[in-house]
Amino acid sequence: MPTRPFVMWPDKRLRTPAAPVEAITDEIRATWDDMIETMDAMPGVGLAGPQIGVMLRLAVVDASDERGKAIRMANPEILHASVKLRAHEEASPNLLGMSAGLERPRAVTVRYLDEAGEEVEKDLVGLWATSVQHQIDHLNGRMYFDNLSKVKRSMLLKKAQKRR
Repeated sequence: MPTRPFVMWPDKRLRTPAAPVEAITDEIRATWDDMIETMDAMPGVGLAGPQIGVMLRLAVVDASDERGKAIRMANPEILHASVKLRAHEEASPNLLGMSAGLERPRAVTVRYLDEAGEEVEKDLVGLWATSVQHQIDHLNGRMYFDNLSKVKRSMLLKKAQKRR
């Protein structure tokens, strides 16, 4: 399975909401396979379609210690989020060398279409929950740094620009 190249910030595709997936096809399944291969090569715990130029609401998440437990999601959406927050240092291969500490809900219930085209509701906790929220941000045309204060976001982007 091939890895896919990353779309690099500030490519406008990273600011464009992804289109809904109409049906789970063999092409969608192959794209998920490529996404998992690309995610594992980073290495990372999640990847969204727009990060590799696929402008569909596709995401994969694997926060397992042993790997190989990736959840394939089409059209994921958060149904419920815990009030309790979890701090985590987030980054993106689309903006290399940068990261920021964020707090997101510690647990979420997410609904999505799986590889069989079935609608699934799944509760995710900890890094799994953080990653799925991060991927849904990408699907909505948002980056992790959009969750920072205006001052922190500006500082991070200026630093990133100097590194380029």
